[in-house]
Amino acid sequence: MKKLLISILPLVVMLAFTGCSESSSSASSKFREEKTTLRLAWWGEQPRHDYTQKVIKLFEEKNPDIRIEYEYSNWDDYWKRLAPMAAANQLPDIMQMDLLYLKAYSNNNLLEDLTPYIKNNVINTDFIDTGILSGGKVGDQLYGFPLGLNAPAVILDENLAASSSGSVYKENWTWNDFEKIAVEVHKQRDIYGTNGMKPPEVFFPYFLRTNGKNLYNPQGTSLGYDDDQLFIDYFNRQLRLLDEGAFPRVDVTEQIKGIEDELLVNKKSPMTWAYSNQYYGFSEASARSLEMVAPPGPNQQASLTVRPSMLFSITKGSNHKEAAAKFINFFINNIAANKIIKGERGVPVSTKVAEAVNKDLSADQKKVFDYVLQIENRNHNVEKADPLGGIEVVHLLQDISEQILFKKITPQEGAQKFRNEANEILKENK
Repeated sequence: MKKLLISILPLVVMLAFTGCSESSSSASSKFREEKTTLRLAWWGEQPRHDYTQKVIKLFEEKNPDIRIEYEYSNWDDYWKRLAPMAAANQLPDIMQMDLLYLKAYSNNNLLEDLTPYIKNNVINTDFIDTGILSGGKVGDQLYGFPLGLNAPAVILDENLAASSSGSVYKENWTWNDFEKIAVEVHKQRDIYGTNGMKPPEVFFPYFLRTNGKNLYNPQGTSLGYDDDQLFIDYFNRQLRLLDEGAFPRVDVTEQIKGIEDELLVNKKSPMTWAYSNQYYGFSEASARSLEMVAPPGPNQQASLTVRPSMLFSITKGSNHKEAAAKFINFFINNIAANKIIKGERGVPVSTKVAEAVNKDLSADQKKVFDYVLQIENRNHNVEKADPLGGIEVVHLLQDISEQILFKKITPQEGAQKFRNEANEILKENK
């Protein structure tokens, strides 16, 4: 295995996923041998695990010659447990993939190019825009098939956000508006004005885009902005809110283990920074009316882009690639399956499926579809895979963010540290 794989995907002791493997103990060995068995792995929380199992069952009913064993975990454990499988050439046939990891896995020859399965119509893309598929490409090869579309968002309880003076967000609000609202809410209601704006690797790049810059340069060989004042301004705002009591301390956010612990859910904050598909979970857990709005600007229209929420990849070592492609086709194109999924992995990439699913959604559930489709119509750019080294850059940003918010280092020191170390990582791509 290449040295790059070892450096990017640290090897850990092989562990079984916390999920279960579906099997029929009553079936005879001979019966099982007659079937093609696929292994499928994904990350997520319990609602995703539950409905994905229902989709698997529906697929098996319609394809009795294929049996699927499934493995699931949370985000962190998922990647830790895949690493030794990759090193041992024991990856599942189909793995849920993220843009952050796509180049790392494809560069190590671990993923299959899905283009041939589209050309021979095993995977039907008649109702899928080619621009969306570009989100799963590395060069000319499609290593991950987008399962849905997401966009950064602020999920908002308008009743909590309104102070006694009636201030609330407005369309095309600015970063200064956001800060003012957060402080006013804290003063009026004695709660936080916002959540911790995590993860920083989502919202700091968005902040850069509102200032006409990007996190990476087009070649992925260095950071994409030259003025460290942008980094300093971003974190100074959070420190001001922290000092006002309107922003939660890191030790508070570290106690949030699941959506039931989130500040918005427990009415301890009027807003949370999230991805659009997370709205469903927040709305259900909160059991009250919430809204979803674009993060503050300026330049929201140019700054907000859709992103493949996650992808399915077929691994190079799979012995059943065509059967795996058949399952991906079912997952993205079967209307009954997507009515079970309800866009939890992002708005369906097939326009035909999206329209069919949207018809059966509640008014609250439609908010996600409307939000994402509005952004897609305004800005046709689709986010692409992070550059090689992006995993380390993200971990670096997370670490520096915590050091700043714990006041161990200043934003100025953090800006310089991030620039020096991130560029050192990315220069390997030259």
